[in-house]
Amino acid sequence: MSQLLPFVLFAFVASITPGPTNLLVLSNSARYGLWRALPIVLGACAGAAGIVLLVGLGIGQWLLGHPGLQRAMAWLGVAWLSYLAWQIFRSEAQLIEKDGQAPVRRLGLAGGAGLQLVNPKTWMMAMAVVSLFAGADASAARYALFALVFFLVALPCLGVWALLGIGATRLLRSARALRRFNQLMALLLLGSAWASLLG
Repeated sequence: MSQLLPFVLFAFVASITPGPTNLLVLSNSARYGLWRALPIVLGACAGAAGIVLLVGLGIGQWLLGHPGLQRAMAWLGVAWLSYLAWQIFRSEAQLIEKDGQAPVRRLGLAGGAGLQLVNPKTWMMAMAVVSLFAGADASAARYALFALVFFLVALPCLGVWALLGIGATRLLRSARALRRFNQLMALLLLGSAWASLLG
């Protein structure tokens, strides 16, 4: 348990710093509103916690033995994030959807969780958790504790990004400004995806 406080700090930094997930949460809350971005937040936090658990239970060690698969996963992740960036870049500028409007397809809970499977930053973070904090003799219960703590730390961190998206829409009153915001978010998402692959 002496590792718990350093792990909480690590989880906070890993969750609050800009990355593909944070930028997608910000973009979605700006485009669709806070309540419609919350499923992405919950899904992303649960997905990241699940990856921490899976890596701890052995997938991480197995992946280290298969560098070709690691590369393929990284390229698949960057391709998917690049596609999402393109969708955001070319999206129409619109005010936050009201309940009476036709639904627009969004990531949602499963999409937020699935996003973590293709997010290279999440896998690198999970590998760091196992190598730095768990120890060689860690039990499944210890990995489950780390996954739970990561979930609880990541939830408010991604919530902050969702609130930033809402704040951005209050500043961006015109359709042109909102479109430029979408394009900036798309470029940042693209940059963060490629940086995680090349970094």
